[in-house]
Amino acid sequence: MTLSKTLFHSVRDWLPDNLFLSIYHRRRIGRFPRMRNPTTFNEKILHRCLNPDPRYGDLSDKLKVRDYVAGKIGSEYLVPLVAAPETFNEAVFDALPQAFVMKANHGSSFVKIVKNKADTSFAELDALAQRWLSTDFYAVARERHYRTIDRRIFFETLLLGPDGIVPPDLKFHVFNKQSGDPKIFLLVVTDRFGGHPRGDVYDENWNRLDISIGHYARSPVPAPRPEKLDKLLSVARQLASDFEFVRVDLYDANDAVYFGELTFTPGAGMFRIRPDKVDYEWGRLM
Repeated sequence: MTLSKTLFHSVRDWLPDNLFLSIYHRRRIGRFPRMRNPTTFNEKILHRCLNPDPRYGDLSDKLKVRDYVAGKIGSEYLVPLVAAPETFNEAVFDALPQAFVMKANHGSSFVKIVKNKADTSFAELDALAQRWLSTDFYAVARERHYRTIDRRIFFETLLLGPDGIVPPDLKFHVFNKQSGDPKIFLLVVTDRFGGHPRGDVYDENWNRLDISIGHYARSPVPAPRPEKLDKLLSVARQLASDFEFVRVDLYDANDAVYFGELTFTPGAGMFRIRPDKVDYEWGRLM
């Protein structure tokens, strides 16, 4: 680690939010952001991190957002909830089914896949739960709307495909224009919990685009078009209809469409998009 990186990590927790985000954006994207006059997609996401819509907090809470989704499109699109205890204890663990997903409601990547409860223990999951609950997700990337979320652990039904693998994450980036239909770009993340995650970007007609996002490598060949693509697009449009932009995460599993989450500040404005011109093109859509 260079001296400058060492110095940055030693003072990062003390930096004001706008300076912290500017430095990280420079390191990840390759240029300092225009914070007062954002132009690119990532710059406008940074602006959201610092100036969140009051709605973002509750709708980023993975438990509270379930009520919004149920009211908007129906509860049948929700992954069945196994438990959302006030406190995670051994009695809760004993009552869990053999397979489930453990999550925390207040941030990203708080996910533990359990295919066989016999392979884990209450002590192991409790240690993980306590680590998640002690994490202030706002401090990770200064997304201010996460400060308002009361931290909880909850458990959902494990969704698996016929091959026994967790289905791909379908991340619909929905840009609502002042008139006409929204513009949608779909990031498909496969093998997220395996050893070789891939990320491919498609348009609404399932044409794979020459775009890469973040750290994801692209797949060798495009995936087959989902049979329920029209349904998935319809659900994404409905859930995004109240916002200028939001990323709607869905799953296509067990012959049904399931809601994953709403993300208002994807990558905290620090997901590099290649080619770079796409960062500007998506920025013009907002």
